[in-house]
Amino acid sequence: MRMQGNGNFGYRRRYFRSEIKINAIYFVFLSLIRTFAHRNYSNIHTMMKKKGIKNLVCCSLLMAVVGTAAYAGKAQSNVITKMADGTYVVNTTTLASDVKGYRSTTPLKIYIKNNKVEKVEALKNQETPKYFVRVKNAILNKWNGKKVAKAMKQKVDGVTGATMSSDAVKENVKRGLDYYQKNK
Repeated sequence: MRMQGNGNFGYRRRYFRSEIKINAIYFVFLSLIRTFAHRNYSNIHTMMKKKGIKNLVCCSLLMAVVGTAAYAGKAQSNVITKMADGTYVVNTTTLASDVKGYRSTTPLKIYIKNNKVEKVEALKNQETPKYFVRVKNAILNKWNGKKVAKAMKQKVDGVTGATMSSDAVKENVKRGLDYYQKNK
């Protein structure tokens, strides 16, 4: 049986951990309200006036906002990495998660060294293998050896019969190179 989804379990795990943190904060907040409501406080406003409760709730909400912002920053930091030999690797998995081919997203890794594209590598995806192999063979090497500025402007023809996958790969490369230019 074939597995559904794009196979990007790491992203799902990170998202799930973040969701657990937010749910835990929400659970603590609800527990506090239930505890004080059990003590016959007539409404939440009265409860909030009690000493320390207002500060506790404000701190809890602040922690939730800061934790969410920290998680979002960490997710974006996985987009570009610098290897020991000076090669930058741009991963478009989260950068272009809205770019779809025929069946799903088409994430790529773009290797850049000395401001030149070394290679473009396709990551696991759910595109039809028969057609995506044609896209990989015909398109992915078109940017190899080009300066980043020139590669960004380069027009690449799509593959007949795999137009949507071709367009998705081209958009992924465009976004990856643009991200590299802004964040190197």
